[in-house]
Amino acid sequence: MADAPGSVLFVCTSNTIRSPMAEGIARHLFGDRVFVASVGMRAGEPDHFAIEAMDELGIDMSGHSARTFDELHDESFDLVISLSPEARGKVEEFTRALACDVEHWPMPDPSTVDGNREVRMNAYRSVRDALVMRIKKRLGAADAPVV
Repeated sequence: MADAPGSVLFVCTSNTIRSPMAEGIARHLFGDRVFVASVGMRAGEPDHFAIEAMDELGIDMSGHSARTFDELHDESFDLVISLSPEARGKVEEFTRALACDVEHWPMPDPSTVDGNREVRMNAYRSVRDALVMRIKKRLGAADAPVV
């Protein structure tokens, strides 16, 4: 936990899958020890597959409301992480005058996967699990259980 930043912002395209998953995982792991938020380039509709994938870990994302950069109440973050190619440029622009670390963790968009329900859920689980591993490694909780 010593390596964990005090505040983290996760950014993706529509703040409905990748960034709220990351926000939920980080909050679950760190509680109020790390301030965590998420935004998107634009606000999208709730994604029920994302909610279900997170629920499998005991993380409730059902109350998440998609937000954009315009809705941020605080623009002071120690670490800003873009999760989609579309968000990378916006993150670089947003952080240009900020003293913070910036990282790009490209995560596939599971909503673009075609197939039956199980194939689609596995795509969401894959993104969720990749986020768990990256967050635990980067924020200093490698041995922390998620569930």
